[in-house]
Amino acid sequence: MTHDAPAVAATRTRIVALDVLRGFALCGILPVNAPIIAATGPPPVPGAATAVGDPLFWFGLATSQRFLPIFALLFGTGFALLADAAAQRSPKPWLILLRRLLALFAIGLLHLLLWRGEILTAYALIGLVVLLPSMWLPRWAVAVLSAGCLTLAISSGGGGPLLVAGLFLLGAALVRYGVVEYLEEGPVRALALLGLVFAAGAAAALGWQIDAATRNTPALGPAMGVAGLLLAGLYVCAVLLLLTTPLRPVLRVAFEPLGRMALTNYLTATVLVLAAGRLLGLGFDSLTETLTTAGAVLTLQWAWSTLWLRRHRQGPVERLWRWATWGRRPKHRARPAPATANPAGESTPLRDGA
Repeated sequence: MTHDAPAVAATRTRIVALDVLRGFALCGILPVNAPIIAATGPPPVPGAATAVGDPLFWFGLATSQRFLPIFALLFGTGFALLADAAAQRSPKPWLILLRRLLALFAIGLLHLLLWRGEILTAYALIGLVVLLPSMWLPRWAVAVLSAGCLTLAISSGGGGPLLVAGLFLLGAALVRYGVVEYLEEGPVRALALLGLVFAAGAAAALGWQIDAATRNTPALGPAMGVAGLLLAGLYVCAVLLLLTTPLRPVLRVAFEPLGRMALTNYLTATVLVLAAGRLLGLGFDSLTETLTTAGAVLTLQWAWSTLWLRRHRQGPVERLWRWATWGRRPKHRARPAPATANPAGESTPLRDGA
C-alpha cells in the first residue's frame, strides 16, 4: 500500500499549513451554508435571479463553490497521510482506513437528522469507492485518475461526486509525490508562480461565469465549476504564501484552532446556526445579516477551539473519530512540547487524516 510514497518519519510534526487551510475554508463555507441550514434562502450563487449590481452576486462569485474544493482536497490529503501511518503501525492498514470511512458515515447520518445538505455521508461513500482502492495504486495512476475525474466533472456540469472524487485523488497524489511535506519549507517561488497561473485562469473563468449568469445560459454550471477550482487554487496559494511572511503568527492564531477542530466545528455550526435562527431570531435574509451571524458563530467557535486545544490534543468529535479509526482510546490531554521541537513550535503529532 502506497509503496511509492516518500519515506515518513516515525514521529512527524503537524503540518500547520493544512490546519490553517482547513480553518480558512471553514470561514468561507459557513456564510454560504448558513441561509440553507436555517432554511431562509438559497445559496448565494450568481445567476439570473441575482442582478449583477446586487452585492449578493459578487459575494456568491467569491464564495459559492470556492471553499468546498479546498475541503475535498484536504480530505484526500488527510486520508493519504493516515494510510502512511496505518501502513507503519498495523499489519492490516486497510481495516483502519475502512473503519475511518465507516465512522465518518455514521457521524454523517447523525448530522443528517439536523441538516439534509450535510456532506459527510457523501464523503464517506466516495472515499469507500475511490480513495480506499487508490491506496493500492501507483501514484501516477492516482494522478491520472484525478485528472480524468475532474475533466469529466467539469464537462458534465461542473460539480457532483466526480468533482469530489477528483479532488480526493488529487489530495492523495500530493501526499504520494511528497508535495505536502514540502509545504512547511515555504516554496515561495513555486507558490507565487502557481498563484499567478491560477489568477490568470480564474480571471478568464470568472468572466465566463459572469457572462453565463447574466445571459442565463447552460454554460453557467461548467463555468462555475472551472472558476471554483481555479479560484480555490488561488486562495490556497495566497494563504500558503502569507504563511511565509511575518503574518504567519496572525494566520495561525486566526485559523489554526478552527482547522484543528474542523470536524467538530463543521457539526456544531449547524447547531449554532439553527439556534441563532429559531431560538434567538437572528436572520439570514440579507447579506449583512448572514455575514454578521456567521461571524458571530465563527467567533464563538474560535474562542471555544482555542481554549479546548490548550488542554486537549484534538476536538471532541475528532477524538471519537480517531478512537473508532484505530480501535483504541486515544490520549486525552495535550502533552507539553518536547525540547526538540522545531523553531516554529510545531511539535504536536500530525492528526491522522482529520
